[in-house]
Amino acid sequence: MSDWLERLTLRLEPVLKQPDPRLQLSAYHDMPYAIFRYPPEEEFGVRRQVSLLRTRLEQLGKGVTIISLADCLAEALAAEGMDIEALIDAEKTVGLEATVETIFQILSEYQPLDELVARRIPPNADPLREVIFILRAGALFPMYRTSALLEQLKGKVFVPAVLFYPGDLDGAAGLRFMGVLDAEHNYRPKIF
Repeated sequence: MSDWLERLTLRLEPVLKQPDPRLQLSAYHDMPYAIFRYPPEEEFGVRRQVSLLRTRLEQLGKGVTIISLADCLAEALAAEGMDIEALIDAEKTVGLEATVETIFQILSEYQPLDELVARRIPPNADPLREVIFILRAGALFPMYRTSALLEQLKGKVFVPAVLFYPGDLDGAAGLRFMGVLDAEHNYRPKIF
């Protein structure tokens, strides 16, 4: 069994099966979420295993909501009149760096990513019966780092949630997004 699959099934899953997983997901009452780290090249295997985990949790009576950051990104871009073709054209005309900065601005100011994520959480979700899985973080690479998203979700998420993070562990609490970017060491949520 691979390291990430072992962490998913033997460490994270037992926590999510508890009547109130928030206590073991996070030490912060206003941040009831954790990060599940996996190698970026295992994206499709992780998606498959998350689907199976969802089924197992639902069989125990838990509701599981999947939030795709790729869908949030697409919604944000569409709201600003951009699509894939517009991004390709922008990269050709102004360059990659300027295009990345534009997308970051959209997700930070015009269509804040944290608000797009928060709107996808079911209203009146019961923290004892619901779990949120935030997937497809790799779609944000290299435009937007998830450390910013998690900090901005503070106080907006009251249901146990897990961000599935493609990257490498650097020290005890540092993460390197996609295994490429310099490590961010300001992650406060628990890292599985």
